[in-house]
Amino acid sequence: MKKTLLLLLMITSLEGFSQIVAPQPSPSVTLNQTVGLSEVILKYSRPAMRGRTVMGNLVPYNAIWRTGANANTTLTVNTAFEFGGTSIEAGTYALFTKPAPSQWEVFLYRKNDNWGAPAVWDPSLIVATASVSTQQTERTMTSFSININEITLNGAHLEIHWENTLLAVPFSVPTDQMVMDSIEKTLNQAPTANDYYTAAVYLLTADKDVKTALEYMDTAMAQIEKSAFWQLRQQSLLFAKAGMVKKAIAAAEASLAGAKEANNMDYVKMNTDSLAEWRN
Repeated sequence: MKKTLLLLLMITSLEGFSQIVAPQPSPSVTLNQTVGLSEVILKYSRPAMRGRTVMGNLVPYNAIWRTGANANTTLTVNTAFEFGGTSIEAGTYALFTKPAPSQWEVFLYRKNDNWGAPAVWDPSLIVATASVSTQQTERTMTSFSININEITLNGAHLEIHWENTLLAVPFSVPTDQMVMDSIEKTLNQAPTANDYYTAAVYLLTADKDVKTALEYMDTAMAQIEKSAFWQLRQQSLLFAKAGMVKKAIAAAEASLAGAKEANNMDYVKMNTDSLAEWRN
């Protein structure tokens, strides 16, 4: 009997601590994206239309908007970056906007721990401002969305989309300077064949000094006992860019043979397509 009473008391106690679990109306999102050599983290909450008119109603025009729901929407970048033409230190910043029918102001704000928009808007805490024209979309985005798109080596766009309004806010990161500093430092120490190869491929990809890229590639290939098909592929592209078509064809043919041997059909196709172009 005592054991039964004890069990009933335990069950009653547990029930007293139980809570109803329900989904949040504006679920939170954490988006991690590498842009060049920079790590970008975007945190926000996603309110939904739920049959309501958003622009000019749920989201008022010409007023500071939290740009999401609940706690501040934040943008974190682990390197210096540029936003709205302003150079900004690495850090975490709140993202606010002032919507209007055809153009929004987008703010990065130093204080990032507000719940919603600040009760008192302090212009001295604005780190950067971007003025961005809106686009109207055929697709209706029922849940508020911010994505990082149009990613390049040196930047990307924050794309804010809700209802039928979309705006793309560009930002840039110092990838090129970081890579060039790394190349200079590494090649002045004890560089390996792979260091020279990586430097050559970067200069090719970033559309920089072809002559220097060729020198780096030649140095790398001279130190590699047997060049891999993917290395030969990059060498062929570099030769082609330098106008050295015969050498480009020879390197592509060698890359094609290696790709066939490895049964890598992606490289087979890339080399076949390039050879067709360069032989014409």
